[in-house]
Parts: sequence; C-alpha cells; structure tokens
Amino acid sequence: MKRVTGAFALIDSLKRHGVKHIFGYPGGAILPVYDEMYRVEAEGGLQHILVRHEQGAAHAADGYARATGQVGVCFATSGPGATNLVTGLATAMMDSVPMVAVTGQVPRALLGTDGFQEIDIFGITIPIVKHSYMVQHAAEIPRIVAEAFHIASSGRPGPVLIDFPKDVGTEEFDYTPIDPGVVQLTGYRPTVRGNVRQVRRALELICASKRPLLYVGGGAIAAEAHAQVKQLAEHFHIPVTTTLMGKGIMDESHPLALGMLGMHGTAYANFAVGECDLLIALGSRFDDRVASQQENFARDAQVIHVDIDPAEMGKNRTPDVPIVGDVREVLVQLLDEVAKQQIELEDSQTQAWLGRIAELEAEYPLEVPHPTGILSPQEVIVALTRQCPDAYYTTDVGQHQMWSAQFLNTKPRHWMSSGGLGTMGYGLPAAMGVKMAFPNDPVICISGDGSFQMNMQEVGTLSQYNIGVKVVILNNGWLGMVRQWQHMFYGDRYEATNLEMGMPQFAKLAEVYQGIKGITVTEREELNGAIAEMLAHDGPVILDVRVNRTEDCYPMVAPGHSNSDMIGLHPRSGQVQS
Repeated sequence: MKRVTGAFALIDSLKRHGVKHIFGYPGGAILPVYDEMYRVEAEGGLQHILVRHEQGAAHAADGYARATGQVGVCFATSGPGATNLVTGLATAMMDSVPMVAVTGQVPRALLGTDGFQEIDIFGITIPIVKHSYMVQHAAEIPRIVAEAFHIASSGRPGPVLIDFPKDVGTEEFDYTPIDPGVVQLTGYRPTVRGNVRQVRRALELICASKRPLLYVGGGAIAAEAHAQVKQLAEHFHIPVTTTLMGKGIMDESHPLALGMLGMHGTAYANFAVGECDLLIALGSRFDDRVASQQENFARDAQVIHVDIDPAEMGKNRTPDVPIVGDVREVLVQLLDEVAKQQIELEDSQTQAWLGRIAELEAEYPLEVPHPTGILSPQEVIVALTRQCPDAYYTTDVGQHQMWSAQFLNTKPRHWMSSGGLGTMGYGLPAAMGVKMAFPNDPVICISGDGSFQMNMQEVGTLSQYNIGVKVVILNNGWLGMVRQWQHMFYGDRYEATNLEMGMPQFAKLAEVYQGIKGITVTEREELNGAIAEMLAHDGPVILDVRVNRTEDCYPMVAPGHSNSDMIGLHPRSGQVQS
C-alpha cells in the first residue's frame, strides 16, 4: 500500500490488466491522466497513440480488440471529446467487441452545473455500452478497472465506459492494486457450459438429420471455436456458412465451406438455408441482413441455437433446441459426447445433400466479371488475395465491404468489419489498431472513396507513428451501395450520392504527409505491379484504384424477401433470374 493519485491508480491498473497501447486525444478534463501517461511512457511498456479524432480512437481500440481477442482501450476528454466516441462505442456494442473507454469529466463539484465541456456521457451511452461507471472517489479506481475488464471480456463481450472527473485524477489515497481475475461480481456470472440434456438433444437431431447446415456467427470467433467448428463439420459432413462477423471461422477453400449467407451472400449458401432440414446456429443472431424474411428463413428446418447471451434465444427465431453457453465450450461438450458414444455416421446419410450443395455451387458460382476496358472492384480484391493471402484485412462499409466478404479468404481474427452498425469510416482507424498489435504482419484496409473520407484525418496518425497500414480505395466516385439502391428501388433518382466532382486525388493527399506513399491505378495492366509496390513499401501506403463506376454488388436479397429470392443471379445454365 502506498499513497498515490487517482491518475496513477488508473494508469497502473490498466498496465496490470495487460494494456500496452491506448488510443486517445487529450483535453482539459483528462489532463491529470495524460500527465501520468507522460511519466509512464518515458519508463516504457505502455504507448499512447494520438489519433486525430476521438472516433478514430474508439475504432482503433475496436480493431485492436477484434484482432487480438484482448480488451482495447481508448481515452477522450469531456464534452465533445466524449460524444465523439459514441459511434465507436455503438459499433463495438453491436458487434460484441471488448473495449474500455475512459472519458474525462468536469470536477465533481461542477457536476450538474452545465460547466464548460460538461456532458452526461454516462447517461448518453447507457443504451450502447455493456456497463458504465462514474468514478466518485479515487479509492474506487482499482476495483472499477478490474470490474470493467472482466465485464468487457466475459460472457458476450462489449464496451464499458469509465467516466473520470478531473479532480479524481489528482486526489490522493492509499493504493492497493487489484490484479486481473481477482474481482468476483455478484449477480454477473455468464453461463459458459451448456445444459447437458440440451447438448445431448442437439446431438440426437444432428444424427437424425439428412440435410444439416452450420450457420456460424461472430460469437464463434469471440469464443475461439474455429477448431471445434471444423471438427464438427468434418465429422458429420455438415456444410458451413457464416455471417459477415463469422467470416474466417473456416477456410473458405474447404470443401464444406459455403462462404457468407444473407443479403449479399453466396447463392449456394442462401439456397442451402432454404433446403436444409437442420440449422445449427453458433454464435449468430438471425439478424435482418441474414434473414430478411424471418418466416421463410430455413422454414422447413429444425433449429439448434448456441449462444452465450440468453437474450438471443427466441429473439428473432424460436429454436427447437436452445443452448445457452460459450460456443467453444458447448462444442467441446458435444464432441466429447460423440467420442463417448462412438458415433460414426454412414457417408450415405448426407451424400445426397452434399451432392445437392455441389450442384448449387456449380450452377451459381461467385465469379469476377469478365474483363472489360474498366477494372472491376472484384478484380482488385482477387488480386490482393493472390499477393497477400495471410494479411489482416479491415473494411469500411458499402459495396467494397460486400465484395471483400465474398472474395477474401481470411483466417480467424484476420477480418475486421463493422457489421451490426454499418459504420462508414471504421476501416482506417481499425487497421491502425490491428497494426499496433501486430507490427510485423501485413494489415490492409479495403475502403471506398466515400467511407475513406469519413475518417481520412487519421492519415496524420499513420504518418506520426509510421504505422505501416496499406489502404486500398475502390474508387467509383459514388456512395456506391446507396447508388445501387437508388438504381434498383428508386427509379435511378441519384440524389446526393455522386462524389465525383469533389473527389480529392488520394495519392497526392497521401504524399502531403511525411512518409506516406501514394499510388494511383487507372488501367488493368497497372494493378498487380501497384499492389506489389504497395506491399514492398516500408511504411503506410494509399493505393487509389479507379474502378467501374456502375458495377453493382450481386447476388442480392432485396429487403423483405426470402433468401432464395435473389436478384442478379446468372446461372451457368444460361437462365438469368432478376
């Protein structure tokens, strides 16, 4: 026990919980904490990354957390600094990302007086965080930090807010540290192991099924369940489709992998959902981008639903066998039962089903458009995967995100994309967070010209810290996904979506900053060389690729339609559905 300030206790508690990088932006209310950061950074072991906007801090912490599985940390000051975190907190909440955000606040005596830069960030963020704290006394800090990390990372992960009044940072107290794993929260004990009877019932359904399908979401990634998913799929010969958040759970070149399902999923995955007799949902939530028409989604199938969040059971689809628990732990239980009962199915049981899947894959393949005079966005993504298959990939939101999900084949935790909230501007700062976690690995942000401009001020952060992120902009001069909807559903009335006239020359913009390389590609024959040049450059790069302005993203399930009712299919048989 020693006498310390609240600011010391906060920084020391973060270090004790394994924090190595903090993404933030200082201001008056949080200055005592930054003054302590000055001392700690000089000693080493903890680095603060100065972003150019607080939203960038939240997304960088988010990307760091998704790639590592650890809790990401961001700082902001009070008032506008705190409110600028809101979109990043909501993004993390929707996608179940473990994060701790610390916001400065006015001194305790000024709370409720409308003091300068006072805002009730505690109240504002209640719906978009897993838990919130307002620190009232410096002596609470060790407990609050320990609880925040436990809550953020256990059960269904999510963001936690700690609001930190300025005078708490300077208040002295007798400090007793609390290390990770010590705190036990009364009333907060997430169910990890599944109910044994339900697990056995699930196994009975799997054994009886002739057309099973695994539908895997982000909960399986969070649970590190990739090995168990593969083992289950291979043992019972079950095809696997993933959500946008579940991408990477299984190598998409695997014979059982069907890629992503849903609005812009593969045709064969969407048809398989309609034809399966058993749907095994692992860490997924039957959201509207996957199941636009709930009543017809896997209509003839029984459903097993495994999720650590009991609130997801029956929220969108009532399962026949609900199992509350960690996806990995439940699969371990199920596979143990398989071994104990020595269950081996005859290959003939699912042979017809796998044959049907093969027919669908052959009839409705994902294909890159035939090369014309103009580069297609799909060509760019395929070229990236050939030259850099093992990279960490982040995306922004829009057409480029869906094409990336269709054509990239990533490893677990190598895919970072805003799913639930659909946050434009996510990709670049998220890539910064990933690169800080893995400085020796390639990190590529695939963005659109609209999304990139949402947070392109973070190019300054890349420059200051020489963060070697490679940004690939699929530049079509539109808010592409919105333009596509205007084309398909609004009679080609292109209101407020054309960006061409105000478009910067991104390569020149990059080179305004020290140490950043800019490259522009306008012709097909330039593409592979430009990607190689980008990857070879020791430092950040912005690669601006001019692509077909009117390319639409297909297949597509229109809102409110069944997954088997897709637009833009071009069967190999020659019959075009529209």
